[in-house]
Amino acid sequence: MDRTEKKEAVAALHDVFSKTSAVVVAHYSGLTVAQMQRLRKQMRQAGAQVKVAKNSLAQIALKGTDVASIGPLLKGPTLIAHSSDPVAAAKAAVAFAKDHEKFVLLGGAMGKTSLDVDGVKALATLPSLDELRAKLLGLLVAPATKLAQLANAPAAKLARVVAAYAAKDAA
Repeated sequence: MDRTEKKEAVAALHDVFSKTSAVVVAHYSGLTVAQMQRLRKQMRQAGAQVKVAKNSLAQIALKGTDVASIGPLLKGPTLIAHSSDPVAAAKAAVAFAKDHEKFVLLGGAMGKTSLDVDGVKALATLPSLDELRAKLLGLLVAPATKLAQLANAPAAKLARVVAAYAAKDAA
């Protein structure tokens, strides 16, 4: 890489690190090309992305970002998984690590909070942002549904009483 390519790579990485909310760092040595493609596909499906960058360039790009705490993890053949959803990258990385023993999680960061391997696994167990939104919406809609049922209940009872009297008179 010449100097301008390195500057462009650092700028692109800095942009990724400043816009992302969660970063996971892992070693990938020993994975085949097909396995790496599968990892990238699983990350895309989860809403995350994978970057393999030179560690020294990534160290420079980390300066001044919230996720700068991952700097010490960048040793050896590392890849960086990131997502705007705080849980997506961690979920996909932990799921891939269960199936591939050569994919070793090192840690990560969520905002300014540094995460070790156990922290990344704990983050992966949390519900995603979309799941939380759905639960919150369900909680907000439930009282309105119950109010509608209560409002309709007296009218339904009255209709049943009138129907019973009509059936009695008809008999």
